[in-house]
Amino acid sequence: MKIGFFTDSYFPEIDGVTYTIKLWREELERKGHEVYVVYPDGDYEPGDREFPVRSLPNPFYAGYRIPLFRRPSTLPELDVVHCHGPASVGILGRYYARKHELPTIYTHHTPLEEYFHQNVKLESVASAMSKLYVPLENAFLESFDIVTASTERIERDVTHVPLPVGIDMEFFQPTAEDWYADADKPVIGYSGRLSMEKNVNDILEVAKEVPEYEFVVVGEGPYRASLERNAPENVELRDFLPREELPTFYSSIDAFVTASTADTLGLSTLEANACGTPVIAADVAPFDQTIGPDNGDRFEYGDLEAMADTIERCLRTDRDTRAAVEKYDVRRTLDHLEHLYRSQTSTGETPAVADDNWGFSDDSPGSLD
Repeated sequence: MKIGFFTDSYFPEIDGVTYTIKLWREELERKGHEVYVVYPDGDYEPGDREFPVRSLPNPFYAGYRIPLFRRPSTLPELDVVHCHGPASVGILGRYYARKHELPTIYTHHTPLEEYFHQNVKLESVASAMSKLYVPLENAFLESFDIVTASTERIERDVTHVPLPVGIDMEFFQPTAEDWYADADKPVIGYSGRLSMEKNVNDILEVAKEVPEYEFVVVGEGPYRASLERNAPENVELRDFLPREELPTFYSSIDAFVTASTADTLGLSTLEANACGTPVIAADVAPFDQTIGPDNGDRFEYGDLEAMADTIERCLRTDRDTRAAVEKYDVRRTLDHLEHLYRSQTSTGETPAVADDNWGFSDDSPGSLD
């Protein structure tokens, strides 16, 4: 099957969407499919089956680009179109599918309206932008045959198939190497983008309250310089680690902490769990569905005292965190995704996912049963 991924986020920018597309592509090609990626151009040399779209730097969000246009006739023949964003490249994918009468799938990765509130100074302007944007995206999603989302956090008025993006359980597993074996204090870690919505400054603030712990913050982003200026002595800021070093980092720290309020699944938290490390997260979506007693603990967002208490409580409790996240193995996700592709190319009907026991429940937040 020839599958087209149309994405508004791709290398060299590093984020959850980029890594998801890379991982899904590798797994689908391992299964014998051909996957083509259409993405915004930039400081990245396209490889086989990669098709850049001319784009401009995004003045509102550093590191990302605004795609412009590419003629559909310059793209390869496809069997199914899978879009990963609602901006220009996603629209191009939807147009291509309509022109060639192809089945369409959309994966909802990010509630973009939250970024308006976090990056636009005037709340009234941000609210107005959100009120305009959400109905437009709703209408866009309704034009697809299938919409998938990692958790119930999609918050869109469309029927969707729950399908976590998944983690590579073979790659993310406990390592023998321990970078902090000689540390005389527990080491608390974070890995991710250093931007407003990740609220990494809360980690620095709580570090000041618990000098008996060491903190290691790994990542890059527009808030890095500010974080470096404000970091207390027990916080080390490191550059983004090469992907192959992340399992060692996750395995070496005693706990992973995040104060993010803008994740749709929280890949880094589940990757840490797969490496045997418990996670401390704010009691907000999606962590109210993915982090529970079996793999970590949650605190009330904005309450630094509660955050410090939760870190201490988490360090005192043993958990089999890897077993708790086996359900998120990307191979399981890709089996279901392949099932969706085949159903659309053969019958055109949207099937139920073969096994949708992902542990999402509005009645029991945080349950991992």
